Amino acid sequence: MITVMLFILWFCVWMLLSWPLSLRDVFTGIFVSAIVTLMTKDLLASGRSRIKNPLRLLWFAYYVPVFIWECLKANIDVAFRVIHPDLPIRPGTIRVKTTLRSELGLTFLANSITLTPGTTTVDVDKGNGYIYVHCLCVRKDFDVTSEKMAIVEKFEKILKRIFE
Repeated sequence: MITVMLFILWFCVWMLLSWPLSLRDVFTGIFVSAIVTLMTKDLLASGRSRIKNPLRLLWFAYYVPVFIWECLKANIDVAFRVIHPDLPIRPGTIRVKTTLRSELGLTFLANSITLTPGTTTVDVDKGNGYIYVHCLCVRKDFDVTSEKMAIVEKFEKILKRIFE
């Protein structure tokens, strides 16, 4: 049942992105949606009973605008750093400790970090609970042992309520 629902979801996304549709777009959408469904169905298999909880769905509904807001702020920050020559660009990779343990929660956190401009998740060490993040600008006084990136902390608190 979950496979059929995922296929319908991916096909609807395809149709929205391909609007207005031609017959070729529909057949291509069926093919692509089937492949994406096969690739993603295992992600939801392990934790799908937890996701059905209405409270977790409300937390997810809260997470979406928070994520959009953080992306908007990061877009503006990156744009100013590109345009303004005096703003520092000090790229670097930092190690951030996370309390998330579920694979789906870690995947959402890593993808949320990567989709936020100026940051990219390089590696996830599930065993030790670390995420390695490449940043456009690392503060000189950043202490890896005592601090978390602000964006990771915001996402992590909400994702913990959704997936764990």
